Amino acid sequence: MSDVSGAAPLRGEDVTAAQPLLAVEGLRVEFPTRRGTLVAVHDVSFAIAPGEVLGVVGESGAGKSLTGSAIIGLIDPPGRIAAGQIRLAGRRIDNLPYEAMRHVRGREIGAVFQDPLTSLNPLYAVGRQLVETIRTHLPMSQSEARARAIGLLEEVGIPAAARRIDHYPHQFSGGMRQRVVIALALAAKPKLIVADEPTTALDVSIQAQIIQLLKRLCREHGTAVMLVTHDMGVIAETADRVAVMYAGRIVEIGPVADVIHRPQHPYTVGLMGSIPSIVEERDRLTQIDGAMPRLTAIPPGCAFHPRCSHAFERCRHERPELIPAGVTRAACWLRIDQVVASRGGGR
Repeated sequence: MSDVSGAAPLRGEDVTAAQPLLAVEGLRVEFPTRRGTLVAVHDVSFAIAPGEVLGVVGESGAGKSLTGSAIIGLIDPPGRIAAGQIRLAGRRIDNLPYEAMRHVRGREIGAVFQDPLTSLNPLYAVGRQLVETIRTHLPMSQSEARARAIGLLEEVGIPAAARRIDHYPHQFSGGMRQRVVIALALAAKPKLIVADEPTTALDVSIQAQIIQLLKRLCREHGTAVMLVTHDMGVIAETADRVAVMYAGRIVEIGPVADVIHRPQHPYTVGLMGSIPSIVEERDRLTQIDGAMPRLTAIPPGCAFHPRCSHAFERCRHERPELIPAGVTRAACWLRIDQVVASRGGGR
């Protein structure tokens, strides 16, 4: 298993300043079927520090959302975590019983999903949903919980919060509903927020407001955020580091500016080249031929090799691990060979 976190491995249950808030080590998610076991997430490792935003990006089917679901304990059966560990503040959470994980999910981990209507009960006013969540996880009276709920709505930018707390989800716009969902995620003062495509269904101006809100929450509360998205513009504006996923694996991880401007993996190069630039003229954008492989047809070796113009024989048979490539880490035989050559070795 590769150490891609950049942090020291976790040992024991005590939390120290050197430990990340979230540490995912060798995560493997499987789906048993009649035709065999499908591996949807394979040997994924990363860490997130308090107050840090880690962006997770890739095409549909890369395993981004499934990784987030594994962290918050919401993988639908028959899916299962088959290997690896997930630690929150030094405590292992991937093997907790259902009720214990349910408490962790509300109290220590908040979740923000793409469609706020799936997170909000249309039959109850948003204030009732906030108050119930707060009182489930925090020792507060009804009046104290309501006051906190109003404060949360104000914090996420809901105007006239004291009046709108008694409104129902359908009485809010899409952007305002997403703000309510963020307030709900923050209700019990969690250490970590897993945000899965939180801006996808919103227009650009509302996207910018949600991005600024997430950044402010990290800065003021020290909340860590795992931001799952396919939008590199959102990643560039929000994340401190970014992990690029392909076919269930991390193929590159590092500081966001380096991954965007100096990508080391051919897949990341293609992703970055497909983004229009306002400062550089291009005759045409980069195109990555082909499509993400299905879980039933992931090729041997490097899963990206059928779409890679730089692939050679080794790529077709051996899977590369993440290694240092400048200030990032990339799983690419081209980068590994360059490292070996610089040390005086050969292929």
